Amino acid sequence: MNRIQKSYYNLGTLINLTLFGNPDLQELEQSHNLIAHYEDLFTVNRSHSEVMQINQAAGQHPVVVSDAVYSLVKQAILLSQENFGFNALIGPLVKLWKIGFDDAQVPSESQISQCLQLINPWDCELDDDKLTVYLKKANMQLDLGAIAKGYIADRIQDYWQALGKLAGIIDLGGNLLLMGNSPLHDNQQWSIGIQSPQSQHRKSIAAIHWGPCSVVTSGIYERYLETANGSYHHILNPKTGKPLNNNLASVTIFSKHSIDGEIETGRLFFAGGPLVGWANKRSDIYGAVFVTKDKKIILQKLPQTAVTLLDDHYELTNSKKEFGF
Repeated sequence: MNRIQKSYYNLGTLINLTLFGNPDLQELEQSHNLIAHYEDLFTVNRSHSEVMQINQAAGQHPVVVSDAVYSLVKQAILLSQENFGFNALIGPLVKLWKIGFDDAQVPSESQISQCLQLINPWDCELDDDKLTVYLKKANMQLDLGAIAKGYIADRIQDYWQALGKLAGIIDLGGNLLLMGNSPLHDNQQWSIGIQSPQSQHRKSIAAIHWGPCSVVTSGIYERYLETANGSYHHILNPKTGKPLNNNLASVTIFSKHSIDGEIETGRLFFAGGPLVGWANKRSDIYGAVFVTKDKKIILQKLPQTAVTLLDDHYELTNSKKEFGF
């Protein structure tokens, strides 16, 4: 089957788009334009975007935003109010630690304490009729980075399906959306590598064989700060203002929609492992793969028959064996 692939740099990462069948380069270019459009709306890494307009008006006045921004902000705030670890207002803490940037630092306790006063999701006021967002306190900062990639990947798939495309790969760096049946393997399943959290070359320690799906991974190895006193990763706990501390190195979610993968990686990462009854009633969430710091690969909801272990330094198990359910 014919394919066309092209790489771009957006959303702070390398993006790879691949279409199979009878693809046209212009279709990839239009897809890239769509990604760039959403980045212009959502980014907090530039001074101008709709989200930055909200942040710049914090403590002053509500801001009217587009349908797309309002919809994603509302979803993010409602999720934040569930208090499971996800927090769309964590921006001040992210900017304080700056992990992943050249000027990353370990802040003082007083600096952290001040930021914790600015991340309460109940201090965001939404108006469904006017499509306005208002951050009630000065210096509050909305950051949609935890779910924006998933939202954008889903929109690209919508576009490809509207074009009548049958198969493609949307790789947004940590977010992988595999559309249609795989033309690369006789069984029409995709083969997805689970990366080693400890290898600098990010070799795969296991492969998951699955049909059309979104694959979202969150890991402590993605961005971190090394100091004389220790290593600090980028997943911040909104309750403490510091990097989350548990035995997980990474969580990978297999789901129908990429935005659900973003949400559920956060839920399970903050839970520290499998949750009882997690996603049992949801047919659009296929399962999770946990990689622990002590080199265990734990499956929840995914069958072991879907997994090929590639590194015998790791032990493959399931949540029932490890956690009794």
